[in-house]
Amino acid sequence: MSMFCYQCEQTAKGTGCTAAGVCGKDETVARLQDLLVEQTRRLGGLLHRADGAAARDAGLNRFLLEALFSTVTNVDFDPDRIEGLLKESEQALKKAQTAYEKAGKGPVPANLAPLSLAPDRAGKVRQAEAFGVEARRKKLGDDRAGLQDLLLFGLKGMAAYADHARILGQEDPAVYAFFHEVLDYLTHPEPSVDQLTGLCLKTGEVNLKVMGLLDAGNTGLFGHPEPTQVRVTPLAGKAILVSGHDLKDLKMLLEQTEGKGVKVYTHGEMLPCLAYPELKKHKHLAGNYGGAWQDQRKEFEAFPGAILMTTNCIQKPKETYIGRIFSTGLVAWPGVMHTPAALQGQKNFGPVIDAALAAPGFAEDGEEKTILTGFGHAAVLGVAGAVIDAVKAGQIRHFFLIGGCDGAKPGRNYYTELAKQVPQDCVILTLACGKFRFNKLDFGDIGGIPRLLDIGQCNDSYSAIKIALALADAFGTDVNGLPLSMILSWYEQKAVCILLTLLHLGVKNIRLGPSLPAFITEPVLNVLVENYGLAPITTPEEDLKAILG
Repeated sequence: MSMFCYQCEQTAKGTGCTAAGVCGKDETVARLQDLLVEQTRRLGGLLHRADGAAARDAGLNRFLLEALFSTVTNVDFDPDRIEGLLKESEQALKKAQTAYEKAGKGPVPANLAPLSLAPDRAGKVRQAEAFGVEARRKKLGDDRAGLQDLLLFGLKGMAAYADHARILGQEDPAVYAFFHEVLDYLTHPEPSVDQLTGLCLKTGEVNLKVMGLLDAGNTGLFGHPEPTQVRVTPLAGKAILVSGHDLKDLKMLLEQTEGKGVKVYTHGEMLPCLAYPELKKHKHLAGNYGGAWQDQRKEFEAFPGAILMTTNCIQKPKETYIGRIFSTGLVAWPGVMHTPAALQGQKNFGPVIDAALAAPGFAEDGEEKTILTGFGHAAVLGVAGAVIDAVKAGQIRHFFLIGGCDGAKPGRNYYTELAKQVPQDCVILTLACGKFRFNKLDFGDIGGIPRLLDIGQCNDSYSAIKIALALADAFGTDVNGLPLSMILSWYEQKAVCILLTLLHLGVKNIRLGPSLPAFITEPVLNVLVENYGLAPITTPEEDLKAILG
């Protein structure tokens, strides 16, 4: 077996990728990522035990977040950049080891001692085999190893959100302390099922805080999203397409393209950006182009301009557009030009703009078509009274949260059919790129309240939770007492930590699909079913019947 990875929903045969990742990563990248994760475990453990100033070191905490985020699915496919992070890990571990020793903790335990990394890439790949999933399953058994990975993958997802928040100036020392605590426990030679389970739920609790920080960062800088009609057909002229999740990158690009005769379009999870006041005030932010991440190779090939990837979601570029696609932040693919951050996080998107000006652009305007987005917590709670009145009057019978990650694996048409079959007296809340399965359909309204409310990105899951908690409070109940059902789709590790947050909040009867995580073994699944009513999706007809009776 050359590699083993089962951290995403599309993993081969529903069990694990062993030759090459379905996502596109090869054995070298997979193994280097395994080694990088092991280095973060040891670094977190040293910081947890050393405590003091080292645990609050901004550089070490930044590195922890970036290292974990880089190993999330569809982020970093470039072995050179991963080796650069491994080199950085050696310096970080040396600094943490010094702090540990100065704290008078005695000799560094073997499971926390910095690894002596092999000097060459092939050696690192061989070295990583001792720290992969297979080695841990052999030692701990599938159940404990699977719980370890549920915890690790939740932590990876939380690292992504925490890094987004950090870039926007939102940090909390208690969050970093929790990362250190969990990473330390992940080095434990004999972890217990009870402690792993408890830390998984605690991860959900801390992730709620992290998502609150991210929400504060986005809304503090760009304003609260407003219900906005977004154009989904092109306008004539030169064009740049921005994909990923990063609002700050989009803002910098909009400022640098001002007056250049270039129109900027969002793609995938960037769609909700068009609802933020400080972003949509730029008149050359023209609209949204295309759908979810898995269709990008076809859509990017057809797009007649430059493309900027800001975070995860990149796929292997086709030769037809590799010369006009650019990456920034932590996302990377070999051969794709990368724009790094300079001092204070500033970036020079000049090469992206030049590529757009050199490309043909759109020859003519498309037929005008729009979709509605921008229903963040401020917008929805601003009309909460009307929503509550509609429920009490029997005009709104039920709310369905249908959202999450999209993907290419068969079975995701379920979400389209489910949305179509939701009765006319019900409202659909949606978020993340799963909404592209149905967000161009006309669902109408109930007494002026749109039946489809797009809350935003997966990064905006905090809004969905805040809306649910506020409605529960208004009705004098908890979330489980609301006429609300959650039917979620998952793909990668950010979805894992959101699920852990919902479980921490005690939300029950979540339906999850299109398939359950391969790392959740049957005994663990039985616990989730017994305690939380977690269930796999079946068919739209059967699930609607079970929910509505």
